[in-house]
Amino acid sequence: MNIKPQVDRWVFPHDNHGVIVLAEGRLLNLGCATGHPSFVMSCSFANQVMAQLDLWVSRNGKQADGKAKYETGKVYILPKELDEKVARLHVEKLGAKLTVLSEDQAAYMGVKVAGPYKPLTYRY
Repeated sequence: MNIKPQVDRWVFPHDNHGVIVLAEGRLLNLGCATGHPSFVMSCSFANQVMAQLDLWVSRNGKQADGKAKYETGKVYILPKELDEKVARLHVEKLGAKLTVLSEDQAAYMGVKVAGPYKPLTYRY
């Protein structure tokens, strides 16, 4: 049964329970996107890939406190280092040229040369 565009409910006849399916099961970024420029989608997909790679690489690792970097069943914000890496990979396509901060510049701004450049409380 169609609930609204891009939202359908499928009911299982044997017990009448159902599931809600978005975008006919397609990847939501593609299936439900309306009007997003390809550049924005490229940044979004790159962030997803970077997150997946970080999850995979960190799957068995422990932090200094002995806990896993990512715990099962929790939702995490993409680390700023990964988000900034995606930005660096894309900014040239906007016609901009990035340079690397000098040690003096980084010290003045109170950040590491490699970033992240915004505090954890800052939301992009």
